[in-house]
Amino acid sequence: MKKGLFVALCLVVLSTATAQCPMCKTALKSNMEGKTTEKPVGKGINKAILFLMSMPYVLVGTAGLAYYYKRKKSK
Repeated sequence: MKKGLFVALCLVVLSTATAQCPMCKTALKSNMEGKTTEKPVGKGINKAILFLMSMPYVLVGTAGLAYYYKRKKSK
């Protein structure tokens, strides 16, 4: 159980989100390569995608743990 949870956590944390739509990917790539003095938007977008991608796993994991502990307590 612990090994599977560790592997799943590593996959979520270490994965990179590079699967944007082609239009967004082109816009972000040009923004990241631009000669602007502002902070690149592309890095923030990729972090936001990773955050949004992890939320379903957190919710399902929390529900699974709650169910597990409820079943364990009833036995």
